[in-house]
Amino acid sequence: MKATQDTAPKAAQPVAPKAAQPLLLAPSKWRPWEFALWLTIAVTPFVFPQHGALINEIAILALFALSLDMILGYAGIVSLGHAAFFGLGAYGAALFAKHVMPDPLVGLVVGIVLGALLGALTSPMIVRGTDLTRLMVTMGVALVLYELANQFGEFTGGADGLQGIVMGPLLGRFEFDLGGRVASIYSLVVLFIAFLLVRRVVHSPLGVSLEALRDNRLRVSALGMSVNGRLAAVYTLGAALAGAAGALLAQTTGFASLDVLDFHRSADVMTALIIGGAGWLWGGLVGAIAFKVLHDLISSVTTQYWTFWIGLFLVLLMLVGRERLFRPWTWFKRGGAK
Repeated sequence: MKATQDTAPKAAQPVAPKAAQPLLLAPSKWRPWEFALWLTIAVTPFVFPQHGALINEIAILALFALSLDMILGYAGIVSLGHAAFFGLGAYGAALFAKHVMPDPLVGLVVGIVLGALLGALTSPMIVRGTDLTRLMVTMGVALVLYELANQFGEFTGGADGLQGIVMGPLLGRFEFDLGGRVASIYSLVVLFIAFLLVRRVVHSPLGVSLEALRDNRLRVSALGMSVNGRLAAVYTLGAALAGAAGALLAQTTGFASLDVLDFHRSADVMTALIIGGAGWLWGGLVGAIAFKVLHDLISSVTTQYWTFWIGLFLVLLMLVGRERLFRPWTWFKRGGAK
């Protein structure tokens, strides 16, 4: 009897909270390569001042892709009309600079607030529907805003665009130059702040619950968590970041047109996120860099058919896989990439 008791399996001991804390905090710690990559990004406007305009475009697209990643990659909300928030932020910042105050930082806040308001207003239609419903609703909202901007041409400029936007100096000292150096630094700083915010959210209890919700919505609701509230919160946050990206574009280019609300704007950011990888903090940044560099290189060779080569690249990416495409030596390993 005693031997039986000695050999009986012991009950699993619960892990102490202090012992489990390092495991929970491990994903939120910065890796050395992250510091190195951000340092490389920070010095690009100074190392390549002649490419200031391109760096600015990459930073804005990266911020736009980061906002979509919050909605799609972490919450699983599919969207084909993310340009609605981008365009509203662009027009809001442009109109504010033209008629109220040319200060860039205040205009940026206006774009963020407008994007967040639109996200909060449309979130009830998003959180309750299926994927198909969300696709149609998001695309419909963008199309409605596009037509409104086209019809009220006395305010938005219509098909000719909103012109005559003169931005004041950044922080009262730095004028926006034609080379785009100040604009690129401004956009990169905003991108970095947004990245820190998203990183904090992703590694918070809200971010963990969003990933669980994306994988199994019924199980999360069965645990008593507010599914709709979490989806609405992350949708509003993503909309605010998209509004910031649109405001940056209008401020750094001094122009806002119907192009900021067009469907191709939503398609471009979706393409960039697919290239970089959804559900990964660096996916939007990597995808934006790859998309813009490919666009710039291919357009220098053929200005009319660059979309063909981008499409061919996407097909290869989907057929071969991201890891095997960028790590060709894994093709010869048995079982493929690991």
